[in-house]
Amino acid sequence: MAADNYKGVDYYLIDDLLTDEEKSIRDTVRDFVSNEVTPIIEKYNQDMKFPEQLVPKMAEIGIFGPTLPPEYGGMGVNNVAYGLIMQELERGDSGVRSFASVQSSLVMYPIYAFGSEEQKKNWLPRLANGTAIGCFGLTEPDFGSNPGGMITKAEKVDGGYLLNGAKMWITNGTVADVAVVWAKLDGEVRGFLVEKGTKGFSAPEMKGKLSLRASITSELVFEDCLIPETNILPNSKGLKSPLSCLTQARYGIAWGVTGMAMGCYDTALNYSKSRIMFGKPIAAFQITQEKLAYMLTEITKAQLLNWRLAKLKDEGKMRPQHVSLAKRNNCEIAKNIASMAREMLGANGILDEYPIMRHLNNIESVKTYEGTHEMHTLILGQDVTGIAAFE
Repeated sequence: MAADNYKGVDYYLIDDLLTDEEKSIRDTVRDFVSNEVTPIIEKYNQDMKFPEQLVPKMAEIGIFGPTLPPEYGGMGVNNVAYGLIMQELERGDSGVRSFASVQSSLVMYPIYAFGSEEQKKNWLPRLANGTAIGCFGLTEPDFGSNPGGMITKAEKVDGGYLLNGAKMWITNGTVADVAVVWAKLDGEVRGFLVEKGTKGFSAPEMKGKLSLRASITSELVFEDCLIPETNILPNSKGLKSPLSCLTQARYGIAWGVTGMAMGCYDTALNYSKSRIMFGKPIAAFQITQEKLAYMLTEITKAQLLNWRLAKLKDEGKMRPQHVSLAKRNNCEIAKNIASMAREMLGANGILDEYPIMRHLNNIESVKTYEGTHEMHTLILGQDVTGIAAFE
């Protein structure tokens, strides 16, 4: 498949709100997706493989940990630029965005935020340049939305910590060089760096997925794993630590699914103008135009939500609940838009000649992970009422 000529969606001239640097970063990633991702991604999706050859190029253009300081391998860019990177990647595929999101928000971020200087210098530059891959182990087979119930435990022993338990639905787990694993130590949640090859540590790949097929999803199993003393994240304390990582990841998702919605809208718009029915393009029919108007409106609202969220983040005013609102809304509208686009393409909508069905399958996962729609609903409900309805 040849490179596409995608130009983006910007009905409200939101580009006018962006700096030249932000637009340049966005355009670099947009070109990368058009030239390197979209021509190959359908085959990898069909084959249930992640296109690992993309990793060096992603590193080269600064996709991993871009907000971190240059001394740790980052570019020191702001959160608008980071969001735009996620937006463009997910227009290519959720699996590609997930890879970058995990590497940046769930591996590099906790090492930067909670790690020792030695851990930062050892891991962050290698994760930034793509010579090391990381994964994040919080979710367990029986504890997803309630991570505080985790049963993975660490026990202090001579020479370090003994780790026992299991994690599930872990992006990159099978190929990761390091896993940021959360476990209870004396009843308190702490973070540990578990390196590939550690005795008693295995990461079998999960098979049979009908969503996120171009992404590696794994289990992590720990059976009396001895973790060196130097591999505990010294500044991680309590459940708040991993939840702060999830806030970073959810922020990226809010932008990412907007890119997915933009891609579906662009495909549907172009198709509707060229598909002739009853002697005229289907774009000439009122029902088609109503769908396009809905898509455009919701995309524009999501773009404005994201831009404002980024500004709050850069100003230090962003709260986790702000991210919940954007993640919840944008996943919902992306799912609706992907579904509408599939309908507009008729039978062609299920063909891999178009990205729609792949996006529609992927959004089922993205809407669910990093907090389900229902959990973000209750987070917002608690925030405005002061009453927790989780139990």
